[in-house]
Amino acid sequence: MIDISSLSVLYQRKNLSVTALDNISIHIGRGEIYTFIGPSGCGKSTLLHVLSGIIREYSGTALIDGAPIDPKKQRIGLVLQNYGLLPWKTVLKNCLLGIKIKDRAASLDDYGDFITKELGINQLLDRYPGEISGGQKQRVAIARAFILRPDLLLMDEPFSALDAITREEMQELFLNIWKSNQVTTVFITHSVDEALYLGSKIVVFSKAPGRILDIIKNPCFMSEDVRNHKNYYEMARRLRDYLRQAG
Repeated sequence: MIDISSLSVLYQRKNLSVTALDNISIHIGRGEIYTFIGPSGCGKSTLLHVLSGIIREYSGTALIDGAPIDPKKQRIGLVLQNYGLLPWKTVLKNCLLGIKIKDRAASLDDYGDFITKELGINQLLDRYPGEISGGQKQRVAIARAFILRPDLLLMDEPFSALDAITREEMQELFLNIWKSNQVTTVFITHSVDEALYLGSKIVVFSKAPGRILDIIKNPCFMSEDVRNHKNYYEMARRLRDYLRQAG
């Protein structure tokens, strides 16, 4: 699905070149959720911007199904921490924004109706983003991404601005939606708990410039009660040790 080889990204800042990612190589299989965790500024979001096609200047290769990244040809859903909703469009129009870029005549079909009902926003479709809560805005952003029927879903700390209860609710809702689609997902997080709850594999980044320290198969993934899984505390300790070393 995703093949990244010797990927490096440099930013030009005045007269300085700053390396954000340094020689990243990874293969992400179809239908998997990879959670990426690491210190602030280690290049996790930069990687997401490469995969979304926002960043095009880099060395190495980044391919989706063997082809160069091209959002015009591939369906790539992107969910951001700040929601990315257009305040002058209704919830419905925000939900359809991604799919209408591909097909101007697109409307809310049975699948879109299923998604909005699963996310509990089907009664909010005529409202505007300024009229709904932060948790509801995040549901709209997730609905927009899934309604696109993406080949690849990219999520950049989408739940970090939410309160603890809403965050856990959104994590569970996301997994429930994912189960019906099993879309390949790259999920950026700062939270060890979130990485263990959502990731089939966990990728640990070093401090900047970002390098991959380890890729860990997560034995806790999809267990009914992650925090009571027999391997949970061992995995959490391992990840926290990595983060202390990386920071």
